[in-house]
Amino acid sequence: MFDLTGKVAIVTGGAGGLGRPISIGLAKAGADVVVDDLEKANPQAVADEVKALGRKSLAVSYDVTSAEAMQQMVDQVKKEFGKVDILMNTAGINCRFSAEEMPAEEYEKVVRFNTLGTFLPCQAVGKVMIEQKKGKIINMGSVRGWVAPGMGGTASATSKGGVHQLTRTLAVEWAKYGINVNGIAPALVMTDMTRDFLSKPEIYSKMTAEIPMARLGVPEDLLGAIILLASDASDFITGQIIYVDGGLYAA
Repeated sequence: MFDLTGKVAIVTGGAGGLGRPISIGLAKAGADVVVDDLEKANPQAVADEVKALGRKSLAVSYDVTSAEAMQQMVDQVKKEFGKVDILMNTAGINCRFSAEEMPAEEYEKVVRFNTLGTFLPCQAVGKVMIEQKKGKIINMGSVRGWVAPGMGGTASATSKGGVHQLTRTLAVEWAKYGINVNGIAPALVMTDMTRDFLSKPEIYSKMTAEIPMARLGVPEDLLGAIILLASDASDFITGQIIYVDGGLYAA
């Protein structure tokens, strides 16, 4: 039921701190994986890791905020694999300023990238899934899309709240096509993007004190929920945000 053998997955941001372990995790579950990320993130290295697991893989570098680029990506994937079964939207950015000091251009950049950069892959892949009458879309949200973060997280929290509502809206609109659209919402996860911030003792102590399980997440913590939502086990699950946060949402 949780086996992804024969499935084709696209992972945006697939070579990043969250994207790489997700790409590898999907491959270990049986999927062939298309790794989309900036060239400087070296998606080819992740694709090579996927191939070493005996799966097919393709490394690409398309801009998730460009409708034209997303259509080109989908066309290339269809030519190579013939279908798209799973879309995992992992690409995202962040910035940290207090609300009163937040430059408008930084706020706009984060909100635009995280919302548009989720919608456009969904739109391009969704057209393929509508034709197939089946597909799984998983969007990367955040517990901070619901629980107010403070600590300079205004732009990210706003954008992730938008991703959550986008997920629900697409789920309702595309349910008639057999497409499941869900999201996962982690608490802060230790990655290259967050390490400098979270390594500060006062920040680490504050964050872990908020989490009932008293630790930060690691990327591998997300894999169980992702494999569930990517597999046939989730055929009657749609429009849901699964909080992978050590209990923070419930506290």
